[in-house]
Amino acid sequence: MQELKSYLMGSFQSGEAEGTQELFDPSTGEVVATTSTQGLDLAGAVAFAREKGGPALRAMTFAERGAMLKAMSKVLYEKRDELLAISARNAGTTRSDGKYDVDGATGTLAYYASLGKKLGDRRYLVEGEGEQLTRSARFWGVHVKQPIRGVAVHINAFNFPAWGFAEKAAVALLAGVPVITKPATDTAWLTYECIRLIVEANILPEGALQLLCGEPGDLLSHLGPQDALAFTGSARTGALLRGGEAVVHRSTRVNVEADSLNAAVVGPDIEVGSPTWQMLVRDMAKEITQKTGQKCTATRRIFVPSDKLDALKDALAEELDLIKYGHPDSEGVRMGPLASKRQQKDCEDGIAELKADGAEVAYQFAGEPIDGHAEGAFFPSTLLIHRAPKDAKLVHEREVFGPVSTLMPYETIEDAIELVGRGEGGLVASAYTNDRAVYAALIEGLGPWSGRLLLGSKKVADQAIPIGMVLPSCIHGGPGRAGGGEELGGERGLDFYLQRTAVQGDRALLSKTLGF
Repeated sequence: MQELKSYLMGSFQSGEAEGTQELFDPSTGEVVATTSTQGLDLAGAVAFAREKGGPALRAMTFAERGAMLKAMSKVLYEKRDELLAISARNAGTTRSDGKYDVDGATGTLAYYASLGKKLGDRRYLVEGEGEQLTRSARFWGVHVKQPIRGVAVHINAFNFPAWGFAEKAAVALLAGVPVITKPATDTAWLTYECIRLIVEANILPEGALQLLCGEPGDLLSHLGPQDALAFTGSARTGALLRGGEAVVHRSTRVNVEADSLNAAVVGPDIEVGSPTWQMLVRDMAKEITQKTGQKCTATRRIFVPSDKLDALKDALAEELDLIKYGHPDSEGVRMGPLASKRQQKDCEDGIAELKADGAEVAYQFAGEPIDGHAEGAFFPSTLLIHRAPKDAKLVHEREVFGPVSTLMPYETIEDAIELVGRGEGGLVASAYTNDRAVYAALIEGLGPWSGRLLLGSKKVADQAIPIGMVLPSCIHGGPGRAGGGEELGGERGLDFYLQRTAVQGDRALLSKTLGF
């Protein structure tokens, strides 16, 4: 059995046995690993990051930090098969879903490595050439961005133990800020292995990257005004973090990516069987079943013209029937179990709550899980219909974090936009139309409620990325219920870890010093 040690202050450390937590194989219920953080010196870890990791990273240029990220990406890619095996055993992923996580990690690291190379031999960023501030052309002002002097604490969700770690760490490290990463305990084995490989490859300066496996203890109580906290998980936990002592009283920076009821809108012009319709059906089936529906970007609400509601239900049922579920190592399985028995119960409870609020089960995969175990966390793909979405409440509030989505009819495109807004903010919305007027209305109507908007049409039906794919070049985050935060977005992502300062003085000296 694997013991997951925390990597703190330059060494792998075990917590006290009294605080031991167990990790399970969600396909069989078997205990696969243990971990504990009890008794670990977390104040020391924070100080170590600030005193060792921070100065070492700030002494490096963007290009040097980028080369470091490239080496991290390479070492993880070289051990890809081993990482995929751990993903299957601890998170229940199929090989395809495991690659989605692991390759997302290596790809994001590689992207930010390239950005570091592009930013070059600088240690800070300057916005533009500034502007004249007084009558004198000599007195000048310019905005300079340089790394904060603290530590970035990253608290990640269970569904992407590799990608979640890498997308946050890549941006912070490139910005020049040391990281303490804390994965969700249920699936922490994969994150642990990623960190172990990086540490053994001796890529990073001392203190640049630390790992906490298990309970966070008093970690957050040690954060201050030069530190940053980035969180991915439930809206409830996000709200608690926002109200924490460090955030409220010491102005620790905080970024939250929370659960969201992402929506899809089928335009009134889309004909059944057309290329755009087929794109829609493929996309929705993928969003329901990929990662067993355990994605923060998964589509939970599908709004369709009332006269096409049954046609879409039938088309999705036919597509979902092709996606067998069960043990990820078994032949023919395309969807594995949920990550834990706790997630399985949450799905059961969530569907019961939505039914009590007026929804009905329109489709549920009828077969038993292939090579399923009684102790496994298997759950069939499920499609609900709520025929009166304007009267509904919970379908716009309760996310069922599994292979579950709800179809709802609408009469006008204005109705559809209003219903999407009842979700109070999402990470990504998608819409399907070839009508320019509808296209424009959807951008204007859905944009304020969405961190990202993917528009499907006939000319991109075979070219667009999947809805749930998070690209490092584009912003990931969303307003309202989705947390109100932003991650990634290319160079924009660095801003969370940089202090912007208005520097005023002699233009010639500023130009020579700052290089603008």
